[in-house]
Amino acid sequence: MASISDSETTNHGSIWDLDQNLDQPMDEEASRLKNMYTEKKFSSILLLRLAFQSLGVVFGDLGTSPLYVFYNIFPHGVDDDEDVIGALSLIIYTLTLIPLMKYVFVVLRANDNGQGGTFALYSLLCRHAKVSTIPNQHKTDEELTTYSRQTYEENSLAAKIKRWLEGHVYKKNCLLILVLIGTCTAIGDGILTPAISVLSASGGIRVQNQKMSTDVVVVVAVIILIGLFSMQHYGTDKVGWLFAPIVLLWFILIGTIGALNIHKYNSSVLKAYNPVYIYRYFRRGKSESWTSLGGIMLSITGTEALYADLCHFPVLAIQIAFTLVVFPCLLLAYTGQAAYIISNKDHVVDAFYRSIPGTAVVIVMLVTTFLMVPIMLLVWKSHWILVVIFIVLSLMVELPYFTACINKVDQGGWVPLVVATTCFIIMYVWHFCTVKRYEFEMHSKVSMAWILGLGPSLGLVRVPGIGFVYTELASGVPHIFSHFITNLPAIHSVVVFVCVKYLPVYTVPTEERFIVKRIGPKNFHMFRCVARYGYKDIHKRDDDFEKMLLDRLLLFVRLESMMDDYSDSEDFTMMEEKTQGSSNALLLTGKAGSNTMCSTGDLSYSSQDSIVPAKSPIRGNSLTRYSSQTFGDELEFLNRCKDAGVVHILGNTVVHARPDSGIIKKVAVNYVFAFLRKICRENSVIFNVPHESLLNVGQIYYI
Repeated sequence: MASISDSETTNHGSIWDLDQNLDQPMDEEASRLKNMYTEKKFSSILLLRLAFQSLGVVFGDLGTSPLYVFYNIFPHGVDDDEDVIGALSLIIYTLTLIPLMKYVFVVLRANDNGQGGTFALYSLLCRHAKVSTIPNQHKTDEELTTYSRQTYEENSLAAKIKRWLEGHVYKKNCLLILVLIGTCTAIGDGILTPAISVLSASGGIRVQNQKMSTDVVVVVAVIILIGLFSMQHYGTDKVGWLFAPIVLLWFILIGTIGALNIHKYNSSVLKAYNPVYIYRYFRRGKSESWTSLGGIMLSITGTEALYADLCHFPVLAIQIAFTLVVFPCLLLAYTGQAAYIISNKDHVVDAFYRSIPGTAVVIVMLVTTFLMVPIMLLVWKSHWILVVIFIVLSLMVELPYFTACINKVDQGGWVPLVVATTCFIIMYVWHFCTVKRYEFEMHSKVSMAWILGLGPSLGLVRVPGIGFVYTELASGVPHIFSHFITNLPAIHSVVVFVCVKYLPVYTVPTEERFIVKRIGPKNFHMFRCVARYGYKDIHKRDDDFEKMLLDRLLLFVRLESMMDDYSDSEDFTMMEEKTQGSSNALLLTGKAGSNTMCSTGDLSYSSQDSIVPAKSPIRGNSLTRYSSQTFGDELEFLNRCKDAGVVHILGNTVVHARPDSGIIKKVAVNYVFAFLRKICRENSVIFNVPHESLLNVGQIYYI
């Protein structure tokens, strides 16, 4: 067992200093990872091809909305031509302000390296301000090529907004709740929107056969939906190529028919492009004018898909498809319908479509509007006047629609809201318990200096093999490890602390995923490995996580061996002479290697097992003593340990509510969270850990 000298024990800060030096972040390791990420650039032909494919993936909901919009605006029929023109004017400017101006030209630019949606906005904010409720980020994460962020001047508006957001925990929680609301309502809307679109399209078969039962329409819609969803597994590329010609033909047909209807029935509807008719529409004083906004809102159903599906296509491709095809065809379709309705007022009513809900859509849009404010200030550094203009114009359109949609809650709009509320409860309970569990890990972690004070055997029998100890901490020793070695008399010859981190980036390139660092002297055979993932990284079943860890560990030792060879060269001797007297610690660094700390402040590692004070930061043959064991021997040692067997030690922290907690907290923690833990995949399954190599260490934590 290692011994600590008297001079060290008298210095009360030495162990703390040592622990800080041992647990230094992996700055050097992270900075050496190669920048492999390059922004994708597309040729003009490829861009047009992607714009064509996007028609079959992104714009289906917007394209089918003309099927049911006017039915929901005038469920009781049309009395006056001015009402149709006023409603058409509202549709025209709603399409112009929300999908075209807000989303296509503004919101699409707020993407996370090509990823869109509410969560992408939150990820951008978490990178530009410390608003994440789980404080597991470090500046080494900023070395990632996908981790783009801005710097601010001290007195700039962006810096003030950043400090304001970071000032209190409740602001971070409010931001998280807003994001969860937007995400959950998008899920609620996404569940119903495909069914509504297909059901509305299937309803067309009743036009020529009014005696046909509604059940027949429903059966046809179900068959179509089954066929559509059965094709999803072929991937976005094949689905896009399959449906893009159909959707393009659809837009061309509805645009052409709309133009013909304008010419055939009533070209006077073109005056609806004058926004004054919106004012006249509401001035008439009918209560139906305000409630009809719920129906008009359906004209922009699927707009959020422009942003949420951004991961499949570049921004410019979606902008081209919308501005050149979707937008003009929709305007022609709605204008032609209005012309037809004016001449055939009895054909507007169809009770089948009255109960279609448009409620969750407007909530998602409102959330996007609010999240765009800090994005414009922090990420884009926009002038505050532009931010005010954006939010005023957005809310002028969206708030009236929101109040009008509230009236449709009892007509079917409650369905997506119930789904969204359920998802919100699940997400918030999961997040709350995860944060509490992480705080427990942070507060109960063990000092690395204490572990190393046990000596190379860690005070136990070191049996052949490699032990991967999983932890959520990127520094320190997890409580689970001390719990393990306290109750069992042996530990593996090689110990690797594996920290799996999920960062606010959409992906982490494979070559930048793992960072490896040695802990303590070489004869301890202890390492730390941080595996970093983005929120869209998928753990595939064919990925061998264990093999990747072992390969990275062996690569680290091999590169360290290269640095050891370099340390014996004359060039290194010259560098050593230049740094003597001015450096507190010498780091062995190289183009692709890791760092090996030879001295740390007033403490250094000797050739023995103990930790002793050093009288000089760099002395005589300290490097030679530290390198007495060749790295070739260590590689052979690691390979022998690998052949002896690998064990994955996972912590299983069970969270319970305290006995004196309230009933809501007890239900949320003891039942909801416990149920979610049971039905969710465990880490052993996610990382494909063989069952025979798994060792679970359990502990209970009361919150």
